[in-house]
Formats: sequence, structure tokens, C-alpha cells
Amino acid sequence: MRIEAESDGVSASRKHLVFAYYVTGHGFGHATRVTEVVRHLILAGHDVHVVTGAPDFVFTSEIQSPRLFIRKVLLDCGAVQADALTVDRLASLEKYSETAVKPRASILEIETEWLNSIKADLVVSDVVPVACRAAADAGIRSVCVTNFSWDFIYAEYVMAAGIHHRSIVWQIAEDYSHCEFLIRLPGYCPMPAFRDVIDVPLVVRRLHKSAKEVRKELGIDNDVKLVILNFGGQPSGWKLKEDYLPEGWLCLVCGASESEDLPPNFKKLAKDAYTPDIIAASDCMLGKIGYGTVSEALAYKCPFVFVRRDYFNEEPFLRNMLEYYQCGVEMIRRDLLTGHWRPYLERAISLKPCYEAGINGGEVAAHILQETAFGKNYASDKLSGARRLRDAIVLGYQLQRAPGRDIDIAIPEWYVTAENQLGQSSPSSPVGVGGSVFGIEDFEILHGDVQGFPDTVAFLKGLSELGEKHTRRERKAASSLFNWEEDIFVARAPGRLDVMGGIADYSGSLVLQMPIREACHVALQKVHPSKHRLWKHAQARQNAKGGNPKAVLQIVSYGSELSNRGPTFDMDLSDFTDEEGNPISYEKANKYFAQDPSQKWAAYAAGAILVLMHELGVRFEDSISMLISSAVPEGKGVSSSASVEVASMSAIAAAHGLNIMPRDLALLCQKVENHIVGAPCGVMDQMASACGEANKLLAMICQPAEIVGLVEIPNHIRFWGLDSGIRHSVGGADYGSVRIGTFMGLKMIKSKASEELSELRADGVNYDEVEQDDIELLKQEASLDYLCNLLPHRYEALYAKAIPESIIGETFLEQYNNHNDAVTIIDQKRTYSVRFPTIHPVYENFRVKTFKALLTSATSNDQLTALGELLYQCHYSYGACGLGSDGTDRLVHLVQELQHSAASKAEGVTLCGAKITGGGSGGTVCVIGRNCLKSSEHIFEVQKRYKKATGYLPFIFEGSSPGAGKFGYLKIRRRAVHATEDDSSLSPP
Repeated sequence: MRIEAESDGVSASRKHLVFAYYVTGHGFGHATRVTEVVRHLILAGHDVHVVTGAPDFVFTSEIQSPRLFIRKVLLDCGAVQADALTVDRLASLEKYSETAVKPRASILEIETEWLNSIKADLVVSDVVPVACRAAADAGIRSVCVTNFSWDFIYAEYVMAAGIHHRSIVWQIAEDYSHCEFLIRLPGYCPMPAFRDVIDVPLVVRRLHKSAKEVRKELGIDNDVKLVILNFGGQPSGWKLKEDYLPEGWLCLVCGASESEDLPPNFKKLAKDAYTPDIIAASDCMLGKIGYGTVSEALAYKCPFVFVRRDYFNEEPFLRNMLEYYQCGVEMIRRDLLTGHWRPYLERAISLKPCYEAGINGGEVAAHILQETAFGKNYASDKLSGARRLRDAIVLGYQLQRAPGRDIDIAIPEWYVTAENQLGQSSPSSPVGVGGSVFGIEDFEILHGDVQGFPDTVAFLKGLSELGEKHTRRERKAASSLFNWEEDIFVARAPGRLDVMGGIADYSGSLVLQMPIREACHVALQKVHPSKHRLWKHAQARQNAKGGNPKAVLQIVSYGSELSNRGPTFDMDLSDFTDEEGNPISYEKANKYFAQDPSQKWAAYAAGAILVLMHELGVRFEDSISMLISSAVPEGKGVSSSASVEVASMSAIAAAHGLNIMPRDLALLCQKVENHIVGAPCGVMDQMASACGEANKLLAMICQPAEIVGLVEIPNHIRFWGLDSGIRHSVGGADYGSVRIGTFMGLKMIKSKASEELSELRADGVNYDEVEQDDIELLKQEASLDYLCNLLPHRYEALYAKAIPESIIGETFLEQYNNHNDAVTIIDQKRTYSVRFPTIHPVYENFRVKTFKALLTSATSNDQLTALGELLYQCHYSYGACGLGSDGTDRLVHLVQELQHSAASKAEGVTLCGAKITGGGSGGTVCVIGRNCLKSSEHIFEVQKRYKKATGYLPFIFEGSSPGAGKFGYLKIRRRAVHATEDDSSLSPP
């Protein structure tokens, strides 16, 4: 339901009402918009009790009325910020637990009693979860007013903090489900916990003074360019310098400390300064995105230069709205901190903001709240009771456009996770019937062959269209990336489906991996620095340094909004060397990329350059431009990161004349991920992407990377991947803690074997009296390099009882000193599961070997059943390790339902097994079955049932394609250069 901007206002009350309005403890933005709604409720003659942790002046500066009551209570904490731009995810969850989870019972008791004591007619929340439950306990209706909810924000944090925090997200969503309906503000996030929704215009604080009055009061001439520095009222802690601003500019600083000295062209604002007036009087604003700053920038047509805030899921929706209305310019954090502001400010004042929609959302929302308190029912009757959202609440949202709306700028295109119909086919191939390729006539292929791959043809076609006008930022940035008179090198690397092996790779297991159809393409050009087309902010940085043009790396990544990351990255290649010209350490590189998480993605591509410098002694003196376009979806456990690494490394190697064998290239890519990105992955992902072949399983023993062959997939067998919708990350806490537990178990086994040998010697046993083979086995096990080299029966006979279920990090270090894993660090305070992470690789290696042998056995139903059973065993072993998820368990259960149904038994074997893949904790499930039409129908049935249960339509991975080694590379050149874009294409992307 949408309430249009037109409103007759909040009519004078038919009777006096009492509202209890709860305000979240996160920032001032919520408090300021609440003020606007409360102001209209009080004007209508009602009492409003505001429950908040915000300072009184936020409310009293705008409302002077005896009907306003402020109760200083904090019932949630929002996102804990390490600084003005960085959210501490783990600290946020821990503080929420301390604030709202542990004292929950007493909070509910106190709030219920208080609500009854004030005789509240309606509870309003923006957007405190427990307020909705307290209202329900008190028998009072409740309504939320917001553009996001904390279950959605915290959902991403669970990946970093670990599965044990998941109950927090569930509890928040359950609390929200007691709310009667949601008054939803523009720029909203998906909020599936709410049953019914009413959309209203922007809630914006009114202006008190004109721009002329503001400038006069501040003593600023009309010809001075004015920028307001607004980072949420928090002192920035940065040392501001005079040369940060162009000549003729003045910066008004919000939240500056009284002791801070500012340059003459910077001016402190009073702590209680009324920012809407100042924003409306400024030429542009520089700050971080939040609802308050975005709504006021749009309403008063003030161009907004913004810097991304890390790990806050609200941001991409607000950012999309800013950019849609031509009101936003993104600044790279590095340029903010180093003072390269000029190109961004100049770009901002050239914008023409065009938001013309309503800004009276406070008035409209107040009217709805009043009518609800009078008894009007806005909620539909189609749903009743608390809505249970299953694991979809946690990470697997069905994030689709609101139905019936032609343009929905609040929900970006990238949040449409699936088509409305099941079983959508892939885009039709642009390859003609006669084998000719359409759409790439603009390029002369000097080396290589597109090999008829539709995705490669489409990628080249996209390159040819870069000369056209574009409105999307990443396309605009890409259009100015290449010098069309120079050669371009193109590489392709697929993702992979983990059929068997998974997390046992870092324990030395045999693994079986299938390269999938979806792949990453990288186009790369190296040019002399004097010929490099630089973006304006990169050019400004070079100009500031002076001297001859320096080599610069510029990267554009398509699809960046998928994970709220910046679409572009640039750096001086000299940043990869120290003062003596030697490559910087991997540790320094890791810190370099980690300093701005919105651009940390660039480590996967740019890291290849530093690895080549370290490992092969390559020197990079030319500038490099890279365009990355990946169809391998992120967070689904199909090696999106490995495909980027392999494609990037392949393109860099081709452009610089390096002949690197696929296996060696994969090992180099693993170094990128382990040491520069900092993700503790094994090598199987990179090996599959580099060395795999279409429709074959790459068999590899990960010790560290011995390819033992390519296994033909029998014609009667087929594999599918089904995405659970729950985002997976090998950099997450669960994956890393299980890996640590595995290496702890290995250390314990080696220690136990050494003890057994010592006891034999101490007891003076004659070796002739003991089986010599047993002694040799003990010697081998005392120096075990890989856990998978331990046979299952040896584990059970000698070591099973010696492995504890879990151990505290500090206790382990006291007993064993270290766990001998170079890519993980033990947290001394954390408790690690050890038994199941140790058991898993020992038995998984055996399962994979058995699976490989069965693939070549005689065709029979028993063969399929046995293969499927091995997948099931692997799946439940993941779960025992703590790497399962509700979504992947549900998919596996649905496969079992169909496998064992009466209809399936009558028709013969179709689907026969399924397992979670890769690093676990969500992602994709691998399914095995008979290669027949009925099996495909059953896959679609699983897809349909999962959507019915969770609201999420799984993506189906089917088909295969060759690895980067088989594809090679393309060397292309533009036949006819298009007219150069106007200068705006070189603006900061």
C-alpha cells in the first residue's frame, strides 16, 4: 500500500491519544526523523513519550511543548562503529547481546508495566525490536516506521562473527513480527519480518531559515563555495589541511571538538547547529550516507559527496536513490584521508539534482499513526499471527521488486535474486547457426579463439559498446578505461562445483571438482604511463606528486553492488614497492587493501601483481587497466573469488609475455587469497578454475596440488548445483575456526603418536617383539604432514579417544605451543571444536576415493545409490563440524523426499544424493542423479518447494566449461575507434 504525498495534514484529534515512540540508539538520523513525526502528532493534540538515548536537544530544539515527554532509556545499540566509517561487526553483536538479549526478561517486564502506566494507545518503533514484543505483551498495537530493520543489518555480521550469533537475528525478526504493520520510508531495505507495508514520502525536517539568512548569520559571502563536512556528528579525528579545498571554498565542520584547531578555510559549527538549514545553504555536502543526510540532500537539492561506510547494509539502497536523482558523487576513502577533494567537489557542483517527490512523510506518517490509534485497520487479513521466516531471515532473503511498480529506485536491480518463473533458461547464444559470431565485428582477434562460448562473445560485445553513452557509474568508468589504439588481452576462468572433497582440501584430501558454465572474464591493457587515460581523482593525485607520469593500476568491476563494494579501484603501482624498490611484504599488502573494506575486493585482482613480483621477480613499469566481469555469483560457494584470481592472473601473464603453466598459476593465485586477501582457503578452487576441463571432474590430491587425472562423467550421471540463498564466505568465522580445529587435531595426533613411540622405548621393548610395520606407522604418524594420510581404522584404533570434543585456544597453546597453520591464528579466548573437524578429513578422503572408483564401475541403480549415499555422508559430516545451515539442510531433505517418494520408486532412480559444498555455512548444494528428463523435472520440483518454504528461488547451476588453461587468452584490437567520450566520462567513478 502506498500513501501519496498529498495530505490534508494531521487533523485535530477527535480525542486525546497517548503514543509511546521508541527510538533506536544508532546515530542521530533516527532521532531527527522521529522528531518530525512527533511534531505533527503533538500539533494534533496528542501526548508523545519518546524513549531514546539521544540528547534532549535533538527533540527540544524543534518541539517546545508540554505534550513531549522524553524518557532516557537505551534498548538497543545499533551498529558499533570503530570510527566514523567503520562498523565493528563482532562488537555490534556482542553489545546488542549485552544491551537487549541478556536483560531481555527484565526489559519486557519493565516496558510492559511502563506502557500500561502511561495508558499508551499505540506503540511506535524506529526501529527497536523489543518494543514490538513489549507492546504485544501489554496488549497494545504497535507500528514500525523505518527504512531498514536490524535483522537485515545484523544478518551480514553473522558471517563474520559465527553461527553462534544467529539466534540474535532470529530473535530480532521474531520481535518485529509482533508489529501490526510497517510504515516504510523511501530508500528501504528488504524487511521480510513485517507482514504489511505502507509506503510514505521522505521524512524531512523543515527549514527554519533561508540560505541567504544562514550565510549572513555565519558571515559567509554569497560568492564563497560552501561544503558542509557531515559525518554523523562524530569528530573525524583527521588532521584537516588548508590545501584540501580548492581556492574560494569554505568547509563547515559538524562535530569538531572544541580543542581542535582548524585551517582558515574550515569553520566549526556549533554542536546544536540546525543542519537542514546549513545543508540547504551549502553548494554540496561531504559525509557518510545515512537516512538523515540523504533525505535532506535530496529534499534541498544539495549534491552529496559520500564515502562508503563499511558493513552497513542500509547504504546501497540509499546510495542508489541518491544516484538515481543525480545527487551523489562517491569519493574513495583514500582520497578523503589524503585531501584529494578537488575533483569530487568540482564534479558535485556540476550535478543537477532532480528529486521532485514528496517530502512530507512526517505529516503523512503521523496521520496514519493517529488513525491506527483511533482503531482503523491498515493491515490485511491474509496473514495472521507471528510470521516464521525460517533461515531466510538470517541471510537468504527473497529480495524482489515491489509488485506493480514500473520503477523502483529504492530496491536496486541487483537485489532481484531470481525470475518469477521456474527453470529459466540461460540467455540465447549469440553464435549464429553457421558458426559466425555476431556483435564483435569491432575487434580484430590477433591471438586465440572465442571457442564459440556465448559468454565470451557477450563480453566482447560489451567491450565494443563502451564507446557509447552510459549512465551507470561502473559503465561510465569502464568507458574511459582503455586506449583503443592499444592491444587488449582477455582471459576467462570458470567457477567450480565441489562434487567431493570440500574443506578436506587443506588436509591433503583427494578432491573431485567440476568447472561450471558460469565464468569470470578479465580484459586487461598495459600502456605507457604517458598514454594512460586516468580518472580525474587519479590524475589529481599524480599532479600533486609532480614529475613524469607514473604507472597506475585502474580496475572496474561490474556487478559491484552485489556485495556493496566500490565499482572501481585505482592505485599507483609504486605503492607495491618500498623506498629501495623492493616488493612490499604480503602482510603490508593485506593491510593496504583492508584499510577500505568497500575496495578490499580489488585484492583478488591487484594482488596477482604483487605475487608475481615476489615469486617470479616480475617488474611492472607500464600502467595497467583491468575490466572484470563475472557471471560466477558471489557468496554461493562456487568459487567466485578463485575465478577472479585466475582470470586476473591469466590476463596479467598474457599481457606481460609470461608463460605460466596452469598448475603453477593456480598455486600463485592461492597465495593471493591466503596472504593478500587473508582468506585461509585450500588450493582446489584455483586448480579447478585453472586446470579443469568441460564435463570432467578434476581429480587432485591437495598435497599441495597434485593432479591425478581427469575423471570422465559417465553419460548416465549428471550433477547440478542448487543455491540455498544463504551467503557463504571462506573468510567467515565458522570456516576459519573449523580449519583451526582440524590443525589442532593433527597436532594432537602427532603428539599422541610420539608418546606411543617414547613409551615403547622407555619400556625397553625389543623391536623384534613388536610388529615392525606398526612402529613404522607410528613414526609416519608422528611426522604426519596431512591429516588425510591417516587411515580411518588407524584413527579409530589409536587416536579417537585422545581427541577432545573441544578445547579453549589458550589451553591448546599451553599444551602444544602452536597448530602449525600459517594462514590462521588461534584466538586464546575462543573455544574450538576439535573432534568433528578432525574426523571429517580422515573419512572424507576415504569417501572421495570410493566415489572416484564407483564412477568407473558398472552402470546400475546400486552404483547411483552408493554414489548418492557418499554425498549424504559428506553433508552430515559438514553439519557435525558446525558448517551446515538450515537452507542447505532443507535442500538436501527435499532431494531425499523426492528420492524416496512412491512416484520416484515407480519411475526408477532419478535424484540419488546431495551435499553442501565448498566452505559450507550456506552456499550451494551439489546434487547427483540420473541424466534424464525426469531428473531435471525433479530438480525444478526441489526448486519450487524450496521457494514455497522460504520465499527464495534457488539458482540452478548446470553445465560445464573449460578452465583458464584450456581457454588460453585472446589478444584483440579495436578496428575502428569510436569518438572519445566527453570529459565527464573521466570524472571520479
